[in-house]
Formats: sequence, C-alpha cells, structure tokens
Amino acid sequence: MTAAPRPPAAPPEPPGAPRRPSLLHVRFRTADDTPVSAGRFEQLLRLLAQFTPVIEALPPDAALADVRGALRYFDRDAAGIAELVRVRALAWHGVRCTIGIGANPLLARMAAQGAAPGEIRAVPDDTEAVAAFLGRRPASALHGVGPATARALCAYGLDSVGRIAAAPPATLQRILGAKTGRVVYERARGIDPTPVTPNAAARSMGAEHRFVHDELDPARRRRALLSLADELGARMRASGQVARALTLTVRYADRSTTTRTRRLDGPTAHGPALTGAAYALHAALGLQRARVRSVALRAEDLCRAELAARQLTFDPSDDKAHRIEAAVDRARARFGAWSVRPAATLGRTLPPPGAKPLGPGAARP
Repeated sequence: MTAAPRPPAAPPEPPGAPRRPSLLHVRFRTADDTPVSAGRFEQLLRLLAQFTPVIEALPPDAALADVRGALRYFDRDAAGIAELVRVRALAWHGVRCTIGIGANPLLARMAAQGAAPGEIRAVPDDTEAVAAFLGRRPASALHGVGPATARALCAYGLDSVGRIAAAPPATLQRILGAKTGRVVYERARGIDPTPVTPNAAARSMGAEHRFVHDELDPARRRRALLSLADELGARMRASGQVARALTLTVRYADRSTTTRTRRLDGPTAHGPALTGAAYALHAALGLQRARVRSVALRAEDLCRAELAARQLTFDPSDDKAHRIEAAVDRARARFGAWSVRPAATLGRTLPPPGAKPLGPGAARP
C-alpha cells in the first residue's frame, strides 16, 4: 500500500501581500443539534490543540483558534485545516462543527453565525469582499451590538452594517458615546484588533436544566435557575474557586438560543449572589410566554478564591449567610449533594439524572 501524496505546499506570499485568513471560529453541536456536554467540550478543545496551541475557549460550545503557525506545517490553508477539524470531530466524537474563517475574530465569528450547521464558510481578507459580506446585515447582527445599541442606531436610520460603515465616526460617537461609537465604526468595517487569548475550559464551570416539557411558567424557570446557581456555588466552593461573571443560555422550543453575560459585583461563589445575577439576566430577557426547553448557567472567568478580594460589610446577615452556607457544604459532603437544597426547589420530586442518592437519614421531599 502506498501513502497518499501530500498536497503541494502553498507558494510563499510576496512581501506586502494581504495576510491570508487564519482564524477559525468553531461551534460544536451534537447530531441532534444540542450543545455538547462540558466533558465533551474539553475533549474537543484537545482535538483543536493538535493543530495549534493558540486556542481561546468560548464555553459552552465554541472556540477561537489561530492556525497561522499550522498552515505551512500541514501544507494546507485555513479551509483545509478546518476540514480536518470537522472530519475528526465527527469521526472521533460524533460532533458536528460549524466553522467560520476570517482574518480576525469578528469576521470568523460572523462567518460561523451565517453558516449552515456543519458548513465551513470563509471571508476573504479583501476590503471589497469584507464590505460585501457585512454590508446587507442588520445592525443587530454585528458582534458587540446589543438590542439597546441597535435601537439607538435604527432611530437615526443606521439599520444595516453598510450604513453604519458609511456614517462619519463623529456621528456614531455622538449617538453612542466616544468609546462605543469608535468600536462600532471599526467593526462595521470589519476591523477587530482583539487577539486570540489562549485559555482553558477550566476557567469556566457550567450546569444545565432541561425541562420535561417546554416551559411557559417564569416561576418554574426561576426555580430551575435557583437550583443551578446553588449547584454552581457549591461546586466552586468545593474546588476553591470564585467567578467574576455569569452567563445565562436559554434554549427555546424551536432550538434557537439566547445567551447573555453579566459581570458580577466582585469575585464570588456565594449562592445568593449568583442567584441574584441569574434572576437579573432572566428578567432582562423579557421572555413572558416564551416556550423554553432548557436553561443553563455558566460561571465565567474563574480564579482561585484565595487570590480574590472580598468586600467587607457591616451587615451581620451577610456574615450569617456565609456561615450557613459553610454548614450546608459540610452536610452535603457527608450526606450527599442533594441532602440539603433551597426550599424553593423542593417542587422537584426527583434529583436530575446522574445525581448522587441522598445520604442516610436525609429527608426526601
């Protein structure tokens, strides 16, 4: 058996030539188009590490990879490496990858957003091609432009990325403020100097609750968020970590998702603080009668608890809450994770699949 011939190496680029797109935005999905588990996500990050060490994890199911240093080694362009990633993820893990390729994180991310499931889409590093790719998209499609910013732009007739790019920078700064206006102007022109910052999946921790039926009741969604926040807090305290941000992902009956992130007032693993942030994220979505299939919380930007500063207060109830939380942690360590739960979660008669059974002497709801 003879080895298949390797593809010829790409010719060297002449001096001054535009840099070839070399950033991949990879989004992972299972065969039935559901998010991958945390364990599978770590395995997929290790798969990407076979091609480049410059990987930025974007939990719960995406990653940025700079493959510039791998182009010559593999004798392939970025699209060829993306095809290798796609095939290996499907063959080894049964996971479907949607990959966007661009010269910077903004273009790679937006290419992946516009691609069909399992597709590889590239944006050429050419000014006219970038303008054509971005021009007809609505203002809200531009990464970093939230609903409030999009409404402010649309009020002045700037309802597409092309119109934003054609507007004078001073106009955008008057509408949005100096810093935000400058960033939005640059991104509308496909400019994003943000580097790919290597990190690891360990810098985040997540938990998800899937409803038995599509949930319409906001009270039950809040109950699920309370349970998830309590679980995340316990896991972080057990591992000696605290979070600086919290991300809420809501999945609807039509399989679409909404993700929002909030920076916490300070690094914390305190259950009530996490619960309050989760409730605020949920309320800000204004879901009303939306049919929700699942909710997920992810503690982001984790750091060691001993390295985080804690704001002291003169409120005795705050100190009491922390002492109660420590007692609850000791009880769970002895009798099981579900031996003590917030009272509002007792409407759930059974622990979720995979939970440890209650310890001896623990009361069942």
